[in-house]
Amino acid sequence: MSRKTRIVAGCLGFIVIADQVTKYVVDRTMPLHHSIPIIDGLFSLTYIRNTGAAFGIFSGSHEAFRLPFLITVSLVAIGFIFMMLKRLRQTETGLITALAFILGGAIGNLIDRIIHGEVVDFLDVYWSDYHWPAFNLADSFITIGVGITVYYLATVKGDDPFAAK
Repeated sequence: MSRKTRIVAGCLGFIVIADQVTKYVVDRTMPLHHSIPIIDGLFSLTYIRNTGAAFGIFSGSHEAFRLPFLITVSLVAIGFIFMMLKRLRQTETGLITALAFILGGAIGNLIDRIIHGEVVDFLDVYWSDYHWPAFNLADSFITIGVGITVYYLATVKGDDPFAAK
């Protein structure tokens, strides 16, 4: 097994399991829409179900359109990330890890969409009455992975890491 494959498999295993376990625990131990303050005035665990995509986009759309559309977009994105990973050189450890983070998060949320038709969210960051949309571990890994990827691509010098081998 190549180094790249080990990195991706390790990240995927950890992210998908951690994401699904935390969602399961929230679903089994908290009533829907219940909130538990963790840091008063800043952070709570708040159990919601997101029928849409990021920030609730498409949540008002009819389920016959929304669910197949979001599952298809997720599958296309996952395929694209696999294609990018395949093109990366073994030495691009940071970028491999960042893409594995995005991939793990996408798979975690795809599992929810396929099983439940919606995504379990529970991390609630806020200040006074201003709330960031609730999110989950999968969303967190996607965000971290995108941030690392953007940083890497903005600061890379030299050869294109995605250039054909």
